[in-house]
Amino acid sequence: MVDCAVKNWQGEEVGQKTLELKVAKEESASHVVHRALVRQLTNARQGNASTKTRAEVRGGGRKPWRQKGTGRARAGSTRSPLWRGGGVIFGPKPKEYNLNMNRKERRLALRTAFGSRGEDIIVVEEFNEQLQRPKTKDLVEAISRWGSQPEQKTLLILSERSENVYLSARNIENVKLMVADQLNVFDLLHADKIVVTASALDKIQEVYGA
Repeated sequence: MVDCAVKNWQGEEVGQKTLELKVAKEESASHVVHRALVRQLTNARQGNASTKTRAEVRGGGRKPWRQKGTGRARAGSTRSPLWRGGGVIFGPKPKEYNLNMNRKERRLALRTAFGSRGEDIIVVEEFNEQLQRPKTKDLVEAISRWGSQPEQKTLLILSERSENVYLSARNIENVKLMVADQLNVFDLLHADKIVVTASALDKIQEVYGA
């Protein structure tokens, strides 16, 4: 259980919020989170690298010279892997890199990763009304007031997508916007600071609770 101070648009503390999630045991926490992270990065691989074998390269159907009498090495095709323009020996072919992980275990890893960032979590009030229109400068200044510097990687978590917030945040270099029910282990661990609205925090505990 982690107690977090709630800040308003000006960066002033206006209340308290409790984060309570069921996380993995200390001796297995790093293992579970590591498995989930490896799974996410591995499943993101496209696996579409492909090379052509000598059978797939165009041409090479005619024997380049007769078998004997020329003094040169015998050759049956100009598309041999030994020739320029020939096929590739044991080159990559399209494949799937997907790793499986139980749903309960994935959720446990996500809760553990989020809970481990307790010191870096900044809880703020809903600020949709503060951005009546898209304004990147206003959002950058607000994030700084909340305690995350421009050079720090900031993960901004909302309870639901807001168009004005999205348009304000999309051009900020170190800020990534995410909805509470679409979290992933990599982004939680990659961010230096996690800014989450109070309603998003409630939704996280509702969606990912045990």
